[in-house]
Amino acid sequence: MSWYHPADVGLAVRSKLADLGYGARLFCRLLASVGTVVRRPGLVRDQIHFMGNYSLAIIAVSGIFVGFVLGLQGYYTLQRYGSSEALGLLVALSLVRELGPVITALLFAGRAGTSLTAEIGLMKAGEQLSAMEMMAVDPVQRILAPRFWGAVIAMPLLAAVFSAVGIIGGWVVGVLMIGIDAGSFWSQMQGGVDVWLDVGNGVLKSAVFGFAVSFIALLQGYEAQPTPEGVAHATTRTVVVASLTVLGLDFVLTAMMFSI
Repeated sequence: MSWYHPADVGLAVRSKLADLGYGARLFCRLLASVGTVVRRPGLVRDQIHFMGNYSLAIIAVSGIFVGFVLGLQGYYTLQRYGSSEALGLLVALSLVRELGPVITALLFAGRAGTSLTAEIGLMKAGEQLSAMEMMAVDPVQRILAPRFWGAVIAMPLLAAVFSAVGIIGGWVVGVLMIGIDAGSFWSQMQGGVDVWLDVGNGVLKSAVFGFAVSFIALLQGYEAQPTPEGVAHATTRTVVVASLTVLGLDFVLTAMMFSI
């Protein structure tokens, strides 16, 4: 049986603490770059188009199918208790509170997050970031910051699209296919969904997920080894770490927002 030497354990702990410190400094630099980004809004606009528009198709398709499933499962469950008319409320609350922000963040991590990591990693492998530093251009301000804030802005918009399309999917299944009264479907939803408590908290969740996913993607790309294998490993770490972070943050935020 082999035992780790105390020096090896100390070196591993010190290395992890150094990584955390480096990540914290980078995150603070990204937050402090908001002034520079505001002065050059075109950079952020291009990134919102790149990440938001190109992710729109997978978000919309996923949202419609999630709405279909919610409509079917919700109807079969509510029918047992004679509350099938509340299907609209069930679909809306499930999407706005939980499924909209969470599934959007997971899809965003797999679609846009990996793209960000690969792009930054390839720029590092091609020594483009080093060339910018030699020309006295800060790559964090010029490359990372617009992508960071673009992702933060795009995430709530995509989550709203996901929830809206999902509600339409639930309406198609519940009203058009099953035959629930359309007035009851929409009136239950209108009366039971609170703008600030439900919709507002969902928007806040998606914004927090946007900060987390975009930062993880940029950090992994910025720290990637400048080799094809290093970029590939960084891309894989982005999906894994971002997905676990989103699920963990969702539990913490839900406990804080909806606790009694």
